[in-house]
Amino acid sequence: MGRRSGILEFAVLGLLRESPMHGYELRKRLNTSLGVFRAFSYGTLYPCLKTLVANGWLTEEPGNTTEDALAAPLTGRRAKIVYRLTAEGKEHFEELLSQTGPDAYDDEHFAARFAFFGQTSRDVRMRVLEGRRSRLEERLEKMRASLTRTRERLDDYTLELQRHGMESVEREVRWLNELIESERAGRDLKGSAEGPAQQDTTNGATGGLPRTGDSSRPDTPGDTAT
Repeated sequence: MGRRSGILEFAVLGLLRESPMHGYELRKRLNTSLGVFRAFSYGTLYPCLKTLVANGWLTEEPGNTTEDALAAPLTGRRAKIVYRLTAEGKEHFEELLSQTGPDAYDDEHFAARFAFFGQTSRDVRMRVLEGRRSRLEERLEKMRASLTRTRERLDDYTLELQRHGMESVEREVRWLNELIESERAGRDLKGSAEGPAQQDTTNGATGGLPRTGDSSRPDTPGDTAT
């Protein structure tokens, strides 16, 4: 399984953990809530869904809304298929959530992982955040060294582009520092203290998606230059 298809499967399982959905609803959520999937099409999504069904992680059910029931005979098309997470699919998704290997720190995978932090235990969140920060600090060091070596040979526009890339990475590092500090202090993103027990990650009540429109966050994960 390729890395990008693996990210898509992870995101689909996470969204269906919240509630069953039609393929159209899934694609819309992937496009609007997880920017890394904006370029995905039905031609990519449906093979992924078929694979997840074949693995026993999803089931296909006929749409049961009144609209679906009336539209099917009139248009000659089948009623929309609803995809539902199975018990095995939930178990598999929770296993994926617990993984903190190097893939979790990459630009695209980190964005998907962060989107489901509301369903992830605090200790795993910390390991992923710290891993991402280390990865970006290494990248920043290489970018600074490269700029020092090539500064004299770059024209003004190329130099400005290099600086812009560095500033983007620096902003994300500062953002990660804030998140890590909040996690260590036992605060959620609203700044409220969490109780002695770990945050409940069994029912996905938070919706699994990051809040949008927060101008206090300088960048969203995955927006930095590679």
